Amino acid sequence: MKPFAYVRPERTEEAIDRFAAQPGARFLAGGTNLVDLMKLGVTGPPLLIDINGLPLDAVEETAAGGLHVGATARNSDVAAHPLVRARHPVLSQALLAGASPQLRNAATTGGNLLQRTRCPYFQDASKPCNKRLPGSGCPAREGVHRDLAVLGHSAHCVATHPSDMAVALAALDAEVLLRGPSGSRTVPVAEFHRLPGDRPDRDTVIEDGELITGVTLPPPPPGARGAYRKARDRASYAFALASVAAVLTVEDGRIGHAALAFGGLAHKPWRARAAEEVLRGAPATAETYRRAADAELAAAEPLRDNGFKVPLARNLAVSVLHGLASRADTA
Repeated sequence: MKPFAYVRPERTEEAIDRFAAQPGARFLAGGTNLVDLMKLGVTGPPLLIDINGLPLDAVEETAAGGLHVGATARNSDVAAHPLVRARHPVLSQALLAGASPQLRNAATTGGNLLQRTRCPYFQDASKPCNKRLPGSGCPAREGVHRDLAVLGHSAHCVATHPSDMAVALAALDAEVLLRGPSGSRTVPVAEFHRLPGDRPDRDTVIEDGELITGVTLPPPPPGARGAYRKARDRASYAFALASVAAVLTVEDGRIGHAALAFGGLAHKPWRARAAEEVLRGAPATAETYRRAADAELAAAEPLRDNGFKVPLARNLAVSVLHGLASRADTA
């Protein structure tokens, strides 16, 4: 048993101050990932700062017509919220594709963004892992990597980010709201998570002591339709082998707005900018969708056992885009 202290502040500023005063402290919300990592011996914070008493759980419309989702809003509540279902169904679908109902009832928006990889070497404290212990090596590259990255990985890490929600938020151009000792700032979700490079221990651009206070989503483009689809080893309670979040508009048979993000392929939710360039202004046809997916996945560098992820992601993207365009044509 590793002892730790526990506090439950009532104000956001108090939570940030307590974090600054204790090196190695961690914020605790749903605990669905952090507590597991503590049990596994992957992490051992000396202080847990419970933020569930802070007023950060609202889901509400912004003055600009977008949505604000508080950091401690539960995944199940966000997925079921009428505004989310009406304006951003891709987000609702992504949340419902993740974990089990019991976990969704506990997991939070901020915690979902900050959850760590399920790479087996990271989760096994007896094994070397550059993400857990920088400089110790990445045995996954030559070992068990079937479920791991094909895009954006490095010699130091081939882990994937496990979130479904974050993939949808990346496609929706959402922003993360942060507050810390130096004040407040916003970071686009697509830029919030990092590729591993030579610092795989840093999952995000969040600075020490910063607290996620919420996420904002802009108003959806007029006529936009969105969808999320996930391929996994079993029908429920499994992380993505590959997933796709897409938001599309089609008018007179041509694509207008196009936003696409992949999950399960990289150290971060992968915003498919090359694919979007192919899609915008192009005919809404299967050939366009295939060319777009191929343009993005040309950068893939699969390892020995995960090359299947490339055609899997391509087929998912083509299927999701075709379905969205077909619905737009009949609307």
